[in-house]
Amino acid sequence: MTRHLVERLPVDTGRSGWEAISHRTRPVRTLDADVTADWLIVGAGFAGLAAARRLSQLRTGARIAVLEARELAQGPSGRNSGFMIDVPHNLSSGEYSVGDAAGTALEMAQNRLAIAFAKEAAVEYGMSAATFDPCGKINAAATGRGLKLNEDFARSLERIGEPLRRIDAAEMRDITGSGYYLGGLYTPGAVLIEPADYIHAFAAGLGAKIDLYENSPVVELSRSGGAWRARTAKGSVSAPKVILGVNGLVQEFGHFRGRLMHVFTYASMTAPFTGKAGRDRWALLPADPMGATLRKVTTGDASRIVIRTRFTYDPGLQVSEQRVAATAAQQRRSFDARFPDLAGLPFDHSWAGRICLSRNHVPAFGEVEEGLYSACCENGLGTVKSTLAGMMAADLATGSRSEGLDRYLDQPKPSRLPPEPVAGLGARMVIRWQEIRAGREG
Repeated sequence: MTRHLVERLPVDTGRSGWEAISHRTRPVRTLDADVTADWLIVGAGFAGLAAARRLSQLRTGARIAVLEARELAQGPSGRNSGFMIDVPHNLSSGEYSVGDAAGTALEMAQNRLAIAFAKEAAVEYGMSAATFDPCGKINAAATGRGLKLNEDFARSLERIGEPLRRIDAAEMRDITGSGYYLGGLYTPGAVLIEPADYIHAFAAGLGAKIDLYENSPVVELSRSGGAWRARTAKGSVSAPKVILGVNGLVQEFGHFRGRLMHVFTYASMTAPFTGKAGRDRWALLPADPMGATLRKVTTGDASRIVIRTRFTYDPGLQVSEQRVAATAAQQRRSFDARFPDLAGLPFDHSWAGRICLSRNHVPAFGEVEEGLYSACCENGLGTVKSTLAGMMAADLATGSRSEGLDRYLDQPKPSRLPPEPVAGLGARMVIRWQEIRAGREG
């Protein structure tokens, strides 16, 4: 018999503004009995819901149970900035770069496969243009160094034939209403989502194809007699095969320990406002990955702006409310510098969000025990990488082999990290140095 006790459960500090303004139609149901299923998925974020959709396509009529530790979109899936990015986007490298041609082509093909899968779901489930918007993305530069990073990235993309458009300072002012930016780089393949609405709509679209249980964290996962049993506080699910879509928490299930880095990033959402801040909807990624990400959304006559800055290394998988508040104070200064006409506009919500990185930028993927599959470690791009991992895990678990799956499997495992405190000291030094170097981009 195999038995894993899950001793640490998710802790997500602050309420995500995306979740606060989202709309859900599916009632909350908690697991309160012992049930059986053909498939069990742990985690109802991007990976878990993608795996559920793919399983429902491959195994029509199968009973698919999904366990979510919190309510939908309260965890990392509803806390991110909502960019589904197709071109290279490696946060840990310190800049967005194009590597070798074959590797870059494969990465973009995989990202675009995940985006196409999400687009099919968006159409089938009737998602609005606000929830799922294939409008592309802008890398915004606020410094000379940022302009150079954008230009280096543009030339790399041009060498492999990727479409793009350079944006000057005047157009950036027209888009954002801010004179803070010196230029931008537009690429057309990205999709913007309102993450909490997307997760709610995706789960609602799956409907009766899944049995979704929220507020039902797994406290024990065991295998006996050819079946896995996930126990929660009030019930259990037994199934022959399990897919873990829990990102960095996969270590709590006994796998990839000492190989994954747990990083938090932070965001704040303004109160609604009327008046001008450029166009009704826009979204900016920083030219320097350690800079500030901003999005403006508008509903009716009222708009909000979301600002995301800062990264911290926290292997304890938890940050304090004081940390979130202190970061929000820094974001206040960054926001006011960009939008002096809106200076002092209150933040309605401030929050932290967990991301998971591997040292060699690969997923924590595969059949880790008989009938137990991992679709984890999104390397800072959970919307796309986790969607892809969920799809691939479902294919692997059902024996649906393909060239795409074979290529996805042809990756090394996450490399081992140095022991603590060396790993923590190194990670914090790198993060701090990169934030200082980002300067006015942050």
